[in-house]
Amino acid sequence: MKKKITAAKAMRTMAVLTLATTMGVATSCKKEGCTDSTANNYDEKAKTDDNTCTYDYITGEITANTTWSGDVQIKGKVTVVDGVTLTIMPGTVIKAHPGTGASATVLLVARGGKLMADGTASLPIIFTALSDNITSVNVAAGNYASPNLSPTNSGLWGGLVICGKAEGSFAAGTEEQVEGIPTSDPNGLYGGSDNTDNSGSITYVSVRHSGIELSPGNEIQGLTLGAVGSGTTVSYIEIVGNNDDGIEWFGGTVDVSNVVIWNVMDDGLDTDKGYSGTVSNFFILGAIGGSAFELDGPEGTPLTTGNHSFINGTVNHSSIADHLLDVDGPSKTTNVDMSNIYFNSIDNSLNRVADYAVWSADMGGTMSNFQYTFVDSVTNMLKEDTIFMDMPNSITTSVAAGTNTVGGTASAFGWTWASQDGAL
Repeated sequence: MKKKITAAKAMRTMAVLTLATTMGVATSCKKEGCTDSTANNYDEKAKTDDNTCTYDYITGEITANTTWSGDVQIKGKVTVVDGVTLTIMPGTVIKAHPGTGASATVLLVARGGKLMADGTASLPIIFTALSDNITSVNVAAGNYASPNLSPTNSGLWGGLVICGKAEGSFAAGTEEQVEGIPTSDPNGLYGGSDNTDNSGSITYVSVRHSGIELSPGNEIQGLTLGAVGSGTTVSYIEIVGNNDDGIEWFGGTVDVSNVVIWNVMDDGLDTDKGYSGTVSNFFILGAIGGSAFELDGPEGTPLTTGNHSFINGTVNHSSIADHLLDVDGPSKTTNVDMSNIYFNSIDNSLNRVADYAVWSADMGGTMSNFQYTFVDSVTNMLKEDTIFMDMPNSITTSVAAGTNTVGGTASAFGWTWASQDGAL
């Protein structure tokens, strides 16, 4: 028997259907917009992100030729990929957002990418932390010091990493992953066979307050040069307040000149994996948490590219926790030549030159024409028994303050914060 549908029941059924339809329309019409609270155009009423978010900072991969100028912010890992050139104009200030681990801010130039960061003596390029109040207006006015941060502040962001295609003496293979960059990211690979590789030009650049930990035990240097080739220009570089080394080379053939390292928490200048370029006219200043020089040799088969060299440099001792010079490496065969180095204001709190006797017996290279000035005569009397104990007198000469005839040339660094602060 057919059921009889009353008018009242039919009206109730229609009401339910109407309500369901209305709810369906409401659900499908949730407001779209930018749902990222860190974006410029964040919409707190938006329920669905429509990919329209805009930001004041740059993040991720740079996949087309790009130019930066004025005041720029970067956040997270910013990568110049293979085949792309990033140009940074003179006087630009790049501020890095804070973050640790995978969220740390790093400017990474991958193999085949190029960084053209050419400042001038009057308009240097500055990489610094977001909390630094310096701006491009300050730089244009000739004020290169931070208005609010100390030159000892460190570990506020990652650092600058350049990966090249030159040779390195690795424990295995012809390439390695740069420290702190996950192995899942091939942009962090460095090494190859092109010793004249060109990763760009970096001149009149100051890198400040960097060295945050990217992974346990892996901090980034102020400037990391991974197998960078001799076609690359690196000159007039200042590293201030890094939480690890000032500059570290991992293989490669690039020459680096006119360098200031000021207040770093590990080594001033650190070489590894058969680096074979020349470093000239440099100053290592202020507090050094490790050694002024940490020089490691090849890890695998020695290369045919020869030794690396340090010439015409000054170490102004304020506080060096470890050694003036440590010629280290797996077999103490560091491939290094050093000449015309001045150690100023040396005192007996310093550890001796490390591993010189073993290194010289292995003939890893040559050292000549070191001059030094001690802070007092008592320290001078202790010299042979402590700091330079393994080095022959033919290499080292004591000179009075201000009479040294070797070392760095300070007049090249008038554009630096260190110079304006009187640290040189």
